[in-house]
Amino acid sequence: MPIQIPADLPARLALENENIFVMTEERAERQDIRPLEIVIVNLMPTKIATETQLLRLLGNSPLQVNITLLRTALHESKHTPLIHLERFYRTFDEIRHRRFDGMVVTGAPVEHLPFEEVDYWQELLDIMQYAAENVYSTLYICWAAQAALYHFYGVPKYDLPAKRFGVFRHQVRQANCRLFRGFDDNFPAPHSRHTEIRAEDVRKVPQLRILADSDEAGLTLVEKLDHTQVFMTGHLEYDRGTLEAEYRRDRLRGMNTPPPRHYYPDEDPDRLPVMTWRAHAHLFYSNWLNYYVYQGTPFDFTRETVPLP
Repeated sequence: MPIQIPADLPARLALENENIFVMTEERAERQDIRPLEIVIVNLMPTKIATETQLLRLLGNSPLQVNITLLRTALHESKHTPLIHLERFYRTFDEIRHRRFDGMVVTGAPVEHLPFEEVDYWQELLDIMQYAAENVYSTLYICWAAQAALYHFYGVPKYDLPAKRFGVFRHQVRQANCRLFRGFDDNFPAPHSRHTEIRAEDVRKVPQLRILADSDEAGLTLVEKLDHTQVFMTGHLEYDRGTLEAEYRRDRLRGMNTPPPRHYYPDEDPDRLPVMTWRAHAHLFYSNWLNYYVYQGTPFDFTRETVPLP
């Protein structure tokens, strides 16, 4: 079954052109199926591109998924038209009375700031605390993963001497983890960040375990033992051209950003990037939806109060 999104959401046409099954709200209402309720907290400035990336992965599943898009109320977006935000997004106050099977919280380009200095930090704290009590499984990506690990477990972030930028290979450290069903022993994933979390800090927290890491990129996947929180420091959702767009943008701004590593053939930025992570990206999100959300969530979780595991 497909993702359920508004008929006029810009991502719909892009996904249909890629042969991804998308169902409009009108058609979904005629089906007697309990869809998964997933909320995406989109903190990225390029919201439309990020919507498309995540919907592509969440839609490649036999499960029917009802998507709610959430934005912060206090932060003014400079890269997404206000009419788009008002039409397709909700604010936290509009959804805080609901419960969701799953939540995805994106990264944000605010790594240079201490967490407490981010202008929507208090609102994000409210959302994260709400998720711990009203969402069955939450996937935190990149900066959001660092923010959640800091908030819930006191895990600090560290500045990197240079931007961690490229596509890196990662080792699976917990082969029996259901997120890795169908995975190879190692897998590629893009990274684009200026800060990191470290394994020694995560290992001090008994509720957490490390799932995957990289000799070059460091920690990539961490989870809470009960599967209600998953933390990903990379970007499996990225398109083929996302790292290239970031690289060209940095160069136009006069920044001395080197080309992303292991991304271009022969490390030549004039050649078409090779996309090596697509299969694992689809598999990861399908596994998360199936094993951590669908298989685990009580049927009436979004309808009535059901204690979390």
